[in-house]
Amino acid sequence: MTATVLAVHRSAGHTFSKPTVDAIRIVEGLGVEGDAHAGATVMHRYDRRKDPTRPNLRQVHLIQSELFDELADKGFPVGPGQMGENVTTTGVDLLTLPLGTVLRLGDEAVVELTGLRSPCKYINDLHDGLVQAVLDRDDDGNLVRKAGVMSVVLSGGTVRPGDPVQVDLPAGEHTPMPVL
Repeated sequence: MTATVLAVHRSAGHTFSKPTVDAIRIVEGLGVEGDAHAGATVMHRYDRRKDPTRPNLRQVHLIQSELFDELADKGFPVGPGQMGENVTTTGVDLLTLPLGTVLRLGDEAVVELTGLRSPCKYINDLHDGLVQAVLDRDDDGNLVRKAGVMSVVLSGGTVRPGDPVQVDLPAGEHTPMPVL
């Protein structure tokens, strides 16, 4: 299956879900134009209270649409944008990619993966019990977080549904993504 952008989302306010739009403009070093989480320094409300001068490693949030199928099988109907992502992808297992992976979204936009999204309690506002549904255990008993990945913008551009997603793995030894 070819990796593509399924949908794009943004919200000017710090809302949990983000409305689906026809296109988003990703700005180098900042994030999604018009989105509450765009900025050079941390914009996530919880992290901002701790230290507002830290770099923003959560400029663009991506979730693979395959997660929605998995959640539906568990009784949680969730669709694109409802978990607060900016970009919903299909055909690429974002969660297994290493730290520093570069994703080319469409013809211009380039983001670098910085970490896994740690699901917060507000996910349960969408569906009671959803936090536990986006957590799992691997074969060794380690906690697996499935709420998407975070990234920073290396190169700006417009991203639309149907755009291809190209995955460029980092050179050398691969490091698992940390939890942000």
